Amino acid sequence: MSETSGNGSDILCVLSSNEWDRSAEGLVGAGRLLSDKTGGKLIAVTLGEWQDSALKQLGARCHQVRVGQTQVSVSGGIESMLDYLVKLAEEIQPASILFGNGTVEEEISPRLAFRLGGSSIGDAQALTISNNRIQVTRSVYGGKATAVMELQKSPAVVWIRSRAFPPAGPLPQSGSFETTVIQETSPESIELLQHHEDASEGVSLEEATMIVSGGRGLGGPEPFEDLKALAATIGAEMAASRAACDAGWVPHSWQVGQTGKKVTPELYLAVAMSGSSQHMMGITDARNIAAVNTDPDAPIFKHCRFGIVEDYRNVIGPLTEKLKSRKK
Repeated sequence: MSETSGNGSDILCVLSSNEWDRSAEGLVGAGRLLSDKTGGKLIAVTLGEWQDSALKQLGARCHQVRVGQTQVSVSGGIESMLDYLVKLAEEIQPASILFGNGTVEEEISPRLAFRLGGSSIGDAQALTISNNRIQVTRSVYGGKATAVMELQKSPAVVWIRSRAFPPAGPLPQSGSFETTVIQETSPESIELLQHHEDASEGVSLEEATMIVSGGRGLGGPEPFEDLKALAATIGAEMAASRAACDAGWVPHSWQVGQTGKKVTPELYLAVAMSGSSQHMMGITDARNIAAVNTDPDAPIFKHCRFGIVEDYRNVIGPLTEKLKSRKK
């Protein structure tokens, strides 16, 4: 980064979810935690089209909001946002740049750190500062342990685990707003070959309060229809293990785990799922885990609050019918 403007104590919070949800609350909470320690300002950076009500929530909790209006094509979107963030970081000279754990954020953050000559790390569960350097606590060894890592180069570019930090309260005075239209830049070195977007219904997995999830033990895509019926009955969202997604049984947008989404529901029902350490990393913060599995020694039973050792076909159907009858 250039050595010009900026005091090196401000914190940038980059949000692209386009709404003031629990994930955004946690991200801003992490930013306030750091800005309070550095004595700098918390500057929220929005990407995309945001509703006024959501921007108002940001303005109440941040010292400044930089509104980046994106009017770019799919092929130029990532590069355009990356170029915009590089220029913004060179102007502000922040101590740290924080992202959520969405697909776009996880793609941009390491590339942004490289361009700025900073450090990059992901899946932060806690943040602190020691000797003017950002320290990040994250899971290692498939979630079996945690490690504290100190980022040696500034700025520290970090994407944080969804909702790992408590929300921040309003500031005494609302922050200022500045709007910039992000211009499209499509470098010749990059060519978009294909774009696919899964259709989505209901709330996102990161925001879901109840989740019904299926694993490899279901044996194919058809049993997921039974899980869908149960999920619809209780108002839950659907999820799956990586094995089920890689097999093509369900969309990859359902994947929960170390390489998938991190969720924090009140109830996570794992059906025919062994409970590998990689999957458990995605549901560590679930309030209650329930499991159905034929193997009494499945690792999932070491982590769940409720468990049934049984073939899922003898549980899911009767449970769905029972719940339907209770709703009448």
